[in-house]
Amino acid sequence: MITSPHNERLKEIRKLNARRREREHAGRFVAEGEDLLAAADAHGWTPLERFAAAGSGLPGIEVDAAVLASAAELASGTRTLAVYEERWTPSPEGPLCVYLHGVRDPGNVGTVLRAAEAFGASCAVLGPDCADPYGPKAVRASMGAIFAVPLVHAPPEQLPGIKIALDAHAERSLAAVWNQYAPTSATRFPPTFSLLIGAERAGLPNEILQAADETACIPIATESLNAAMAATIALYELTRMAPAR
Repeated sequence: MITSPHNERLKEIRKLNARRREREHAGRFVAEGEDLLAAADAHGWTPLERFAAAGSGLPGIEVDAAVLASAAELASGTRTLAVYEERWTPSPEGPLCVYLHGVRDPGNVGTVLRAAEAFGASCAVLGPDCADPYGPKAVRASMGAIFAVPLVHAPPEQLPGIKIALDAHAERSLAAVWNQYAPTSATRFPPTFSLLIGAERAGLPNEILQAADETACIPIATESLNAAMAATIALYELTRMAPAR
């Protein structure tokens, strides 16, 4: 049983939790809590190392509860944690892709992944200046979706299908854009879409908006929604309107 907070394995966990550079260099990340680890198990992710508080009855290397808390982001709330290898898919694929540009809040990134899983998105693409999806806050906010949704690093020009950029100032709603491409009796299945989401304050830069096939807005009474809310509503709209494939 590990009883020292200076244990080398626990030091590595602290580094992975604290610094993006460490995670990227090692290609590893940490997930904490029984629900997240159960999601990893369900999706076939095998941990490199797994730790559990002594006496918890959970699988893994036993660690004194207070010592485990000293290495965990959740502190006293963590009874188990594990280290996993990051996974990146080489290229984005449809039929429904979510692209994030400049979304720096890790909670928003994780919540978008949760929405992507809920509405059956085929992948999530991380563009420039996005928070690390494998950071502890993003992993926690994903509620296990980090283990289900393929992640990609790719520029907008590599996105599949019809690129729809969300823009608060667009003239047409997402539903109106969908109707333009809605399948008919001659085209049984809906087309492939890539949904482009920017940060709440800045939105998508002009070069991204101009390169998109379409721009669309979500009609609201206020100026804007945060990235995670906008992505969730847009994914719902697209999947609600699309017939089953």
